[in-house]
Formats: sequence, C-alpha cells, structure tokens
Amino acid sequence: MKNLVYFIGAGPGDPDLITVKGRNLISDADIIIYAGSLVSSDHFKYCKDKVQIFNSASMTLKEVIGTIKNYFFQGKKIVRLQTGDPSIYGAIKEQMDELQKLNIPYEVVPGVSSFTAAAAAINREFTLPNVSQTVILTRAEGRTPVPQNEDLERLASIGASMALFLSVGMIDKVVSKLRKGYGRNVPVAVIQRATWGDQKCVVGTLDDISKKVKDANITRTAQILVGDFIDCRYDNSLLYDENFSHMFRGSKNEDSGN
Repeated sequence: MKNLVYFIGAGPGDPDLITVKGRNLISDADIIIYAGSLVSSDHFKYCKDKVQIFNSASMTLKEVIGTIKNYFFQGKKIVRLQTGDPSIYGAIKEQMDELQKLNIPYEVVPGVSSFTAAAAAINREFTLPNVSQTVILTRAEGRTPVPQNEDLERLASIGASMALFLSVGMIDKVVSKLRKGYGRNVPVAVIQRATWGDQKCVVGTLDDISKKVKDANITRTAQILVGDFIDCRYDNSLLYDENFSHMFRGSKNEDSGN
C-alpha cells in the first residue's frame, strides 16, 4: 500500500461486492474513515487489529480533511470508504480538492454502484436491443438543486432507461414528472437496500408504483428504475447471432463458404 489516501467504493451493501483491490487496501489500512449510515461494518472484519475507524456520518468536510491531514503526515495508511461507487453522488471531488491544496496524494478505487445492484436484484438489463441503448443516472430535485436543463420531466422525454438516486422520499413528485416526460404509462421498479439482507423490491408501473412503495414502507435508501427494459419485448443481441460476424468470429455463412 503506497503512501496515498485511497477513496474506495465499498459497493451497494453486501460486503463481498467490494473489489479485491479495495478489500486488500482495507486490510492494510491504519486509518479508515467510512460513511457509517450506508457502509456495512462487516468490512472491518478484514482490518488489522490496531486500525482506527472514524464514522464520517457525523463529521463535516473540515473534520474529515483535518483527520486525514493529521494521520497522513504521521505516515499512516488511510482509506476513505465510500458507499457504492465513489464517482456517483460520492461528494469526493470537494475532498480531493482539499487534499490537493495540502499536497496529499490520493487515488480512487471504483466499486459496484447501487444502480447496477438494483438492476441485478430484479434480474434486468438496462440496454436491450431495439428498446434502449442509453441509461440516465439522475435524481429528483430536493434540498440539493438540479440544473434546469436536467429536470426530470425533460430527461424522461428522451425515453431512455433511467435510474434515480436519492428520490424515493419524493415518489409522488417523481411519478408526476415521469408521467409528463414519458407521456405514457411505463414500468417502474423500486429497490431498497439492494444486496443487503433486508433488501426490498417493488415492481409496477407509473400508475401504481407510488402506492406500492408506500404500502412497502420504502422511504429512503432506494433506487428507482424506470423504463421499458423492466417489462417488454426486445430483439436478441447481434453479438451471439450465428449470422453476425465480428473480429473474433466469422458468420456461419462465411465459415461454410455459402
């Protein structure tokens, strides 16, 4: 482990969904600062005995950076353990900028995002041929503003597959905007705490998903997946079509000389 600060994606919940690299870095760390409300404490089973662990749920940015600064210049190996993949709603840019001002080097180790874990939980594929080849990751506007040109209604009008973070607490508002954007009733799935032991999955459409979410008492820590990919007819991929050739495989007709 180099003398760097490592921002590591811990994955969506199941501790076995962290990368091998991430787990190895955790096992060698002297200091771990983790998002306590979202990251499983089971990760710490792999830590060495004298590791010091800080829960960032109650810390400000200044306190996080101060802790890193203090221990880094003592020569300690530091891990900043984030939920999911740190590049998506991870608030790591502001942390990295502060470390750069202090000339503290860092590295980002990617992780499994909750949006892919949510799709896996309901055994779906976002990008089906002749249905959708685009996935939009976004959120509804709450206390954190959303740029006007990224309004949910406008994005929904594209008709692409969508994954909404941090929005299930505003499910009625989300449904209203999606309905205006899509212009029709489309399938919706809501997955709470994907890959955790208490995972919940609710599948419906814009017509009934709000009621189903409320009946299931899903109020936070959930992904909203939207689009025809959840329930539709689709074309098979050309990748495995016997009549489709690519650089690793000739077509059946080519192989037979026909």
